[in-house]
Amino acid sequence: MAHTNQAKKRIRQAEKQRLHNRTVRSDLRTHIKSYRVAVAKKQDGADKLMATVESKLDKAAKRNVIPTARANRIKSRLKRMATKQA
Repeated sequence: MAHTNQAKKRIRQAEKQRLHNRTVRSDLRTHIKSYRVAVAKKQDGADKLMATVESKLDKAAKRNVIPTARANRIKSRLKRMATKQA
């Protein structure tokens, strides 16, 4: 257990940040899944969904929720999946 006030505060901050990051990652996974379903069913709004997913990935990477390389890799794979389906 932490003894100093500084250590106790860092524990509180870390827990708060962990919960926030978890919601961001969950939202990201939800949007990626909806995009994959839209591409698989060849729906019209897939382009708009890709723009949303790309934006969310970039924001998550910028805020260090996920690594930048992972965000780029996911975007690349999603775009490649869309071109194979077409």
